[in-house]
Amino acid sequence: MSDRDHLEGEHFMSGDDACAEGAISADCRFFAGYPITPATEIAERMSDRLPEVGGTYIQMEDELGSMAAVLGASWGNAKAMTATSGPGFSLMMENIGLGVMLETPCVVVNVQRAGPSTGLPTMVGQGDIMQARWGSHGCYSIIAISPSSAQEVFDMTIKAFNLAERFRLPVLMMMDGAVGHMYEKVVIPPLSEIHLITRRRPDVSPGEYWPYVPDDDLIPPMADTGEGYRFHVTGLTHDERGYPAMNPEAQDKLVRRLVEKVERHRNEIIELEEDGIDDAEVVVCAYGITARVAMIAVERARQAGIRVGMLRLITIWPFPEDKIKRLAGQVKSFVVPEINYGQISLEVERSVAGMSKVVLVPHMGGDVHDPETILEAIRQVVK
Repeated sequence: MSDRDHLEGEHFMSGDDACAEGAISADCRFFAGYPITPATEIAERMSDRLPEVGGTYIQMEDELGSMAAVLGASWGNAKAMTATSGPGFSLMMENIGLGVMLETPCVVVNVQRAGPSTGLPTMVGQGDIMQARWGSHGCYSIIAISPSSAQEVFDMTIKAFNLAERFRLPVLMMMDGAVGHMYEKVVIPPLSEIHLITRRRPDVSPGEYWPYVPDDDLIPPMADTGEGYRFHVTGLTHDERGYPAMNPEAQDKLVRRLVEKVERHRNEIIELEEDGIDDAEVVVCAYGITARVAMIAVERARQAGIRVGMLRLITIWPFPEDKIKRLAGQVKSFVVPEINYGQISLEVERSVAGMSKVVLVPHMGGDVHDPETILEAIRQVVK
């Protein structure tokens, strides 16, 4: 990409547009998708921008085909992305599982809206968080991140591509409709200041190649189709050569590695933001747009003399259970506001193991919490 095509400088843009620009800056050169609010603006901007940088944009017939096209493009040596919302995310789940099994780097953006089913198109929700972790069948680990501002959408999109290339798997950007449609200042740095990771290549000459021989970090190098390597990949349980291996031993070896290649690197992957945690007796745990609303409640609680801290989850999966466990030995209660009926709150409960009280502040979607609702929950737990 030339400096002319790189939109360096300050911009006023939506989170959706920032996502597209982050993808372009991360060298994404393929997008396949199907229009769905509140994610459509990502596709629209990618349809304009990709031809300018020599990339390819395809509007597919549906979300199943979109995800399949993204996987194929990735194996053809393209950094690839799709974007969708709740109903489309559900349709993509089968091929996200295929991407996990094939160990295919790509980015899937879910600009969440209120559900279930068609729900409230264009209107905010956070109801797909557990689906992100468990939506495809079988056992695996996944990486999912949740930005809270348009600037962070730009930055986190680049990070999502880096994580996908580093760990050879689909990485999920769990945005929400409020962040996606919110217009804010976004600073795009010079190309020279953007750090990019690309998948590790085989250290053998073209020819026969085993695509699933991992290094010590459990992540195999990846050849591209058309480079002269002869290899086979399949969604079936397979051996290190990539060929089907229909036995429990192969299943055990493969699935353990798919899980451990993420879990072993949790400290490298997990990113959190802490505010006022050290002396807190209550911690508010939130993510996405809800974290910004919750911070208003936290500041009002502090003005009232309540010792309350804020833990913002930037990485949702893998879940930062070790951090929650440590805090549980320090604080009386966790307050967890979510635009759903309780999803991450269940993970907080699991992690604290009864050491602290966990209070869910649910909201069914369509708009964000009233900060006073979160503040009242904080007041109640310190009585």
